[in-house]
Amino acid sequence: MAKKELHIISTGQQPIKEFVSIIASIHHYVDYIHIREKKRTAKEIYDTVTYLTENNIPLSKIIINDRVDVAHVTGVAGVQLGYSSLDVKTIKSRFPELKIGCSIHSKEEAITAEKNGANFCLYGHIYSTDSKPGIAPRGIQGLKEIVNTTKLPVIAIGGIQPQNTVDVIESGAAGIAVLSGVLLASNPLGAVKEYAYKLGREGVHNDA
Repeated sequence: MAKKELHIISTGQQPIKEFVSIIASIHHYVDYIHIREKKRTAKEIYDTVTYLTENNIPLSKIIINDRVDVAHVTGVAGVQLGYSSLDVKTIKSRFPELKIGCSIHSKEEAITAEKNGANFCLYGHIYSTDSKPGIAPRGIQGLKEIVNTTKLPVIAIGGIQPQNTVDVIESGAAGIAVLSGVLLASNPLGAVKEYAYKLGREGVHNDA
């Protein structure tokens, strides 16, 4: 079985130095760190990348949400595009070195993302989550439909807890993305170890 990925996405609720400090303590258990800070300036996002690299987090693990300019200038792994971002095809043609993730919410969007050259897609929300109040989750069945629609790796997001991680992976997801479940946990290192254990990481003990 291919290794399942663990993506950690910034919450937009924490001071940057706090976020960086947590990431520095957990990144060995994480495949990608997404900087999703919609209220921050390009310079603040650039500075965040600088702080991360100063704390020995490799650029190859960092993905920036939306800001293609900062991703290109800093040399991070890639960029995550949403509905308000420039389209995948345009970015891929101009910045072929960037790994491109595309946020999707339907089979049609999955097909378009694949056709336009995305490297992976982020799909959700799978379970109920406080970040999407009043919006019904798409559930495991919705995830299965997306997985069967596209050849792209599908990273599931939204309300994923250690206790339902196995269900998500068994539905065909290539990995999971987590925000508050790790970054706002009372013990982020313990939390990330628990997710890693559920993803089948070798050498990780479920001692959180």
